[in-house]
Parts: sequence; C-alpha cells; structure tokens
Amino acid sequence: MTSLSNRRGRKLFTSFTSSLLWILHGCFYSFLSPLFGDIFGARAALSLACSSTVVFFLLLAIAENPAMLFIHKLPTIFMHVVPACQMVVADLSAPEKRADALSKLGLCFGVGMIAGSTLGGHLNTRFGETFTAGFGAVGSTFSLLLVLKFIPKTTKSQAPTPGRDSENKSKSIFNVGEITRLLKFPGVKRTFLVKIVAGLPSGIFQVMFSIIALDFFKLKPEQNGYLMAYFGIASMVVQGGVVGRLTARYSESSLLLLSIGVSSFVGLAQAYMQDVFQFCLTVVPMMFSLSVFNVITDSMLTKSVPPSDTGTMMGLCASVQSLLRTVGPTVGGFMYVNYGISSIGLLQFVVNIAVFVHLLQRHLRKTPGHQE
Repeated sequence: MTSLSNRRGRKLFTSFTSSLLWILHGCFYSFLSPLFGDIFGARAALSLACSSTVVFFLLLAIAENPAMLFIHKLPTIFMHVVPACQMVVADLSAPEKRADALSKLGLCFGVGMIAGSTLGGHLNTRFGETFTAGFGAVGSTFSLLLVLKFIPKTTKSQAPTPGRDSENKSKSIFNVGEITRLLKFPGVKRTFLVKIVAGLPSGIFQVMFSIIALDFFKLKPEQNGYLMAYFGIASMVVQGGVVGRLTARYSESSLLLLSIGVSSFVGLAQAYMQDVFQFCLTVVPMMFSLSVFNVITDSMLTKSVPPSDTGTMMGLCASVQSLLRTVGPTVGGFMYVNYGISSIGLLQFVVNIAVFVHLLQRHLRKTPGHQE
C-alpha cells in the first residue's frame, strides 16, 4: 500500500508536499485513533479502519493530479488497523501471555507485508498502478467482511462497575485529558519515555534506510527488495519463534534490558560497516532487538492500565512510530548529509547504552520481592 502510494506520489509531488502529507498523517493518526476502540468497541474500530483502507485505495486508483493525491491521503486518519488489532489481542489474552500473543500478531503482519509487497510489485509491473490499487480495494473489502463476521462487538472483559458507563460516555476522541490520565498510572510515564528515547535512534536509521541503500550501498531497486525481504524473514523468525520462548522464561524487565543492550551494539557495528555484507551481519541482532523491544514495551504499557483503556494505550504506542517517522527524516537527513552514516550508528550506541545503564541501575536496586 505505502510503496504504491509513494511511487505515484513521486510522479506528482515535490518532496516538501510529500513530507507535509506524512506529517499530517502522523499527527492525525496519533490523536484520533487511540480512543476510538475503547469508546465504540473492537468491531467498530476495525470496521472503520478497513472501510477507510477501501476508500484509500479507490481514491488512489483515480488519483491523477496533486489535488487528488492529497485527498486520497485523508482516509489514513482512520486507518488504525495495527493498534486496533493489538487492542483486540491485548483484551483477549491473559497478562502473562500478552507479550507472546503480541509477537504472534507481529508475525502475521510480517507475513502480510512480505506477501502483499511481492504481489503488489508483480501486479504493478504487469497491469499498472490503477489495477493494483483496485485490487487493494477488493482485498480490503474482504478484510472488512472478515471483521464483521468474526470480531465481537466488544472485547472488554471486565465486570461493569458503578460510574463506568457514564465514564465511557464522557470520553471523547479529541479528549487529550484521557491520554494524560493514562500517563499518570504507575510505571507508564517511565516506560513510555524509554520507548521514545531508546527507539528514536533506530527509528532514524529505519526511515533513512532507503536513502542509505541507494546512496551508500549503491543497491539497485530489485536488490533493495531482496534486502527488505531478508528483514521481513528475520523479523518473522524472531517474533514467531523466539519472543514467546523468552517471555515464558525471563521477566519483561530483563528482556527490555537485553533488547536495549543489543540495540546499542548494533548501532556501534553499523557505525563502522563498509559494505552491504557487513550490514547483513547486523540485520538479525537488529531485528531481534527491535522486535523484543516493541513487544515488551507494548506489553508492559497495556498491563499498567485498566482493561478498558488498552485501546487507548495501544494507540499511544502506535503514535510513537508516527512520531519517529515524522521527525526521523529531518534529523536523519541532517546527520547523514553533514556527518555520514557513522553518526547515525554512533547516536544509537550512545543513547541506548545510556538508557541501558540507567535501567540496569534501577533493576539492581530492586529487591527480589519487587522483581517480576
């Protein structure tokens, strides 16, 4: 979906307009999607997301000028498929199994991304962008039918409590106070801050990778596609076969430390890599640290809030990625142009090793009775 939209966008838009569209999408996605599922239920949230995807593809199919390409981005405001699915999984899974369930969901998304990108590339080559966008609309319609058939209206399992109905009615999608209220729960603000700070350097590298692949590694588009498939396979192996086993054996705080520690050394290795082969050696530990870090932080945050607020929390977690994709191109572009690729890797090493030391000190100060 994104690659098709970007290909057509490069034909019709300047880089400034494309950046403006992405920033608008990130801002709206961050503030509109979090509360919707908690207010209206899982089925309504996923139905809205799938319906918006259908409209997105239909508008993309007929977008032949900059104005239409701008309009076709508007449905992305409601395309919160990932946090909506994560909310359903978080609601229906036991707290001790939540990290494993979220990792399995990530595996499913990985399979879909690889299969979708491959199929979309073949369709675009053979039949053109308009047909590919129409095919995406048909697939999204099928997803909508599956949601209406199998997803329950609500997945909240807590017993009703006095005042809960009035509290839900008082919620609003635009109520920023609901978001700040969640940050006041014990441990939420600290974990959320760690998620932003430790995730920023790796996020910068991810958003800059397409430029790095073409400019630094001198990869051709098809070679870049093979490398992205390698990313996806490594991510699926980690999320499908590794994360679940680790969460069953070790505490989440220990796994968070492990992921940040591995990420710091991945950044150090990337700072001194010289060719694509050396980079490929860092892909497996990079995907391991990213997968474990995202799954563990999402699990810790959803456990820290009441079940009725898991949708809002998953939306906040997803908004971190929107934030990174919004500021990443500006920061990463400045660092890459002025200081080279090594500066991005060194930034990741310094930031993550500092966060690792801070969390390790807190971990060691805890008494055995306070540890998970």
